[in-house]
Amino acid sequence: MALIPLPLERLLRQLGKLPGLGPRSAQRVALSLLQQPVLLADLQRNLADVAAQLGICGCCGNLAFAGGEAPICEICSDPVRNTGVVCVVEGIADIWALERSGVFVGRYHVLGGVVSALNGVGPEDVRIPQLVKRARDEEVQEVILALGASVDGQTTGQIIIDRLASLGVAVSTLAKGMPVGAAVDYLDEGTLSLALAGRQRVA
Repeated sequence: MALIPLPLERLLRQLGKLPGLGPRSAQRVALSLLQQPVLLADLQRNLADVAAQLGICGCCGNLAFAGGEAPICEICSDPVRNTGVVCVVEGIADIWALERSGVFVGRYHVLGGVVSALNGVGPEDVRIPQLVKRARDEEVQEVILALGASVDGQTTGQIIIDRLASLGVAVSTLAKGMPVGAAVDYLDEGTLSLALAGRQRVA
């Protein structure tokens, strides 16, 4: 059996490390690209553009055009956004999800992960110190915790609450419970418990 050429083997290993791509998926992607030279050339060009033109916002941790040592993203540089309200998220994809709703008009803070004792990730390993500094320096009035409902997400939220306590900043969290369009008999026990605990009076 013919061996896989070394450059392709390296590519397969690299692709296999990406989220959602295992060894078989990586192989399919790589072979598809090799069979379509134009697509491969476009991908090379786009990856080079992303590497050269994008950076991390020096304020919130979102993606930004790399126009200097500390690039600022479009949201942080938007004068219409409410600077007094900061929504804390785990990753950049969470910003995209919230922005699709078109409801939130404040700014964001990307932690870049959550605190996880099991994985050896402490509060200083994610951007909690930067959040505390922002809350103090920018006179933030409210911090919204938009973190996952996992144990690590809840632990991270509690650490943030504790760190912000001395600053007098209001801290809120996203409502949890029944998603829109869901049927009660399809919900798990945890979601139902949160929905019951967060029930609202209507009459």
